Amino acid sequence: MLLLNLKIARRNLLKNKGFSLINIGGLSIGLACCLLLLLYVNYEWSYDKQFKDIDRIYFVKTNLVINGQLKTEDYTTNRIAEKALTEPNSIVLTTSSAKKLFGNINPIGQTLKWDNRRQLKVSGVIENPPGNQTFQFEALQNWNFYVLENPDHFQDSWGSITIKTVFKLKASKNFANIDASLRKLLKSNDKTVTNESFLFPFSKYHLYNEFENGKPAGGRIDQVKLFILLAFSVLIIASINYMNLSTARSEKRKKEVGVRKVLGAKRSTLAGQFLMESLLLSTISMFVAFAMVEYSLPYFNGILNIHMQLLYHSPIFWSFLILLILFTGLLAGSYPAFYLSSFTPIKVLNGTVGKGSLSIRQVLVIVQFSLSICMIICAIVIYTQIQFMKNKPMGFDQNNLVQLDIEGELTKTEKLELFKKGLISSGSVISATEFSGPFTEGGSMTSDLIWPGKSVNDNTLFDYRSTGFGFSKTTGAKILMGRDFSPEFKADTSTSILLNRAAANVMSLKNPVGTVIRWAENPPVKIIGIVEDYSNEAWGNKSVPTVFYVNLTQTSVLLLRLNPHQSLSTAVQSIKKINQQLNPAFPPDLQFISQTMDEKLINEKLLSILSNLFGGFAILISCLGLLGLALYMAEQRNKEISIRKVLGADLKSILILLNKDFIKLVFLSNIIAFPAAYVLCHNWLQKYDYSAGLTVWPFLTAAILSIAIALLTVSIQSFKVAKANAADALKYE
Repeated sequence: MLLLNLKIARRNLLKNKGFSLINIGGLSIGLACCLLLLLYVNYEWSYDKQFKDIDRIYFVKTNLVINGQLKTEDYTTNRIAEKALTEPNSIVLTTSSAKKLFGNINPIGQTLKWDNRRQLKVSGVIENPPGNQTFQFEALQNWNFYVLENPDHFQDSWGSITIKTVFKLKASKNFANIDASLRKLLKSNDKTVTNESFLFPFSKYHLYNEFENGKPAGGRIDQVKLFILLAFSVLIIASINYMNLSTARSEKRKKEVGVRKVLGAKRSTLAGQFLMESLLLSTISMFVAFAMVEYSLPYFNGILNIHMQLLYHSPIFWSFLILLILFTGLLAGSYPAFYLSSFTPIKVLNGTVGKGSLSIRQVLVIVQFSLSICMIICAIVIYTQIQFMKNKPMGFDQNNLVQLDIEGELTKTEKLELFKKGLISSGSVISATEFSGPFTEGGSMTSDLIWPGKSVNDNTLFDYRSTGFGFSKTTGAKILMGRDFSPEFKADTSTSILLNRAAANVMSLKNPVGTVIRWAENPPVKIIGIVEDYSNEAWGNKSVPTVFYVNLTQTSVLLLRLNPHQSLSTAVQSIKKINQQLNPAFPPDLQFISQTMDEKLINEKLLSILSNLFGGFAILISCLGLLGLALYMAEQRNKEISIRKVLGADLKSILILLNKDFIKLVFLSNIIAFPAAYVLCHNWLQKYDYSAGLTVWPFLTAAILSIAIALLTVSIQSFKVAKANAADALKYE
């Protein structure tokens, strides 16, 4: 029986080549989209799973109490090869860094210089960390070497956050006791500390990177869930496409069903026949989809900047493909099997079969287009938010602003001053200033500021940054009140500070400039100016209260404002030339702030690309289904149209007659899609402090676009029918 059903299924597919190609095309695109998205989901899910005993490895994360709310920070170190790092001056290289430094020479036993000061001996070479590992590195060093280089860190208080820490438990069952002990550790050693540390699974670190009030609140896991939803939405759209086309062919299959039932065929047998057809078509579609995925995977990897591959040697992978074929085949074939096998011989003979079936197909079309329209709206909102963030004033000028590390000879004050003067004299740089660390990354935090009128219970956390003179001129940050740091004022290097607007608002000072405040146990400091808030750590988020002060010993980066009237290549060459003269052992690694800021939009851009790409595929699949229904309707109403033409109907009225039912369905799909899209987009925009908001335009654009695409798709076939010769349809009547 199985072979007979398979043989009949093959004949039916070959007999109806047009419908079969549309079905295979729709299912293939849907399966290919689903596979690509699930491959990406699996890649994200696999982060750090390569570590042995990952279920027993935990991060230490710390809750900072700020105005009654919790802000969560984290501390870890990577697992190492222990024998290779027994000596403080030993170093282990990755294969890529060893190749870069020593070429084809055996690196073991070779020496390197750290900061051109300390000799290091290469004691081992390890494989490059995989792309799906949270912490990437090119070299590993002994912890004792860090102790030698950073002795001051070990004078920090218990409440300080300076390094990352990781625990490996002897057994998972010990988690509760160790976590409880860790939560008491900080306060037991320092009664003034309000922070609380706790254990967090290393396996979840990549996906759950956002916390609210001390508890995981999402992060990349939200994006993963969205892609899972997107994957199955496209697959459901493709399956609905198959349902529509299969039930649309009911007129051609009714006699077959009637005759087989008269001959004694059971309904279960007929249902099995139609499910076999669906599974056969699903299998063929999977082969096509597999080829599409293999062909498009390099392009997809390029977009995501990752390395995914099809796991040909994995039994789990092949098992999943088989399950996906079965799932798709059964999902797509369930309704056609139920519907087509329900025909009764008497209804086939008197011509009443199929009545009411169009309403089911209408529902399927509405569901299909509702999902597609929802995707279009979300894609438009995501794109709008990205453009809004890029166009919103950042509070500083990122154009022509670069940074380089202060290292080697430049750590000497006199050499650094010569370097800055040389750059400005060359005309390549118009301003330069030191900064505490990378300009687009976070810095240090404190709650030890005391100002006039501060509440006893106020634990507001302030960021603090050390900088040099000419800060506002170099960064383009606007001074709202007072002045910038200047070498003309000796106090600026010891007892003067700048606040940003957010910090001034927290302090609620009527006349902040000139106000004296205290910073922990340090001497009093005076506010000399207020800087406009600027967003340099993340797009779309509010600036945190920040304090700026001058302490060149606590700066590690030099910010340079390039001359906009000089070519970029000339400026870069000039910087390299002057650096070669003063600091030859450390070639400058210039980082453009604008490029670094663009990298912070990578998740939003990824979401935008995938939404546009797979939303487009969803619309394409829906249009294939609509085209199939249009073919069916045109065939069913061929004689009706011919009679109307004979009676004098013009082309315009016939086109309106054929198209209006489909346009009604798409219009209803928009009405259903709007609320769902609104909820999704509204929730997504909530994570930004500054958002473009939801306007009517994404919904209106999606409505116009969907109606236009549907109208074009149906009109192609409608026009063909309306222009056909009426005699061809009526000559046998």
